[in-house]
Amino acid sequence: MPDRVGVYPGTFDPVTNGHLDVIGRAARLVDRLVIGVARSAGKGPLFPLEERLELVLAETQAIARETGTVIQAVPFEGLLVTLARDVGANVIIRGLRSVADFDYEAPMAGMNRRLDPGVETVFLMAGESTQFIASRLVREIAVLGGDISGFVPQLTRERTLRRLGRSG
Repeated sequence: MPDRVGVYPGTFDPVTNGHLDVIGRAARLVDRLVIGVARSAGKGPLFPLEERLELVLAETQAIARETGTVIQAVPFEGLLVTLARDVGANVIIRGLRSVADFDYEAPMAGMNRRLDPGVETVFLMAGESTQFIASRLVREIAVLGGDISGFVPQLTRERTLRRLGRSG
């Protein structure tokens, strides 16, 4: 049987406990999980692409060990189905926090299916303890001096505070 390869895209700016929840559950469904870290220069990310890639890999090492799934992080821009084809993925993983996320993601899943019928989209609901976490809100809380320790893993917290010129 061929390897089941999934791709999980996002900006991961920063990687959150919500991302890790979805990654952990996705890793149980595939043999190899490729995390596509979007360049997103237009969004003005807090972290440069290279550091986001590094943090995603560092924060997912335990999941890879626990599940036995190969987890990789690669940069991407352009069409998600192109990334899926390039890495040999037959599944796109998307995390959903709410009905609003579904309303946004469902048309994209339909378009991706039309662009490449060989790639399925699988939606994973965020765990109830992480449904409210969004990278944008985490950045805003951190910029305004709030405590983000409940929303991101320790290494990401330290790097976020350092990037903002604050200590932990």
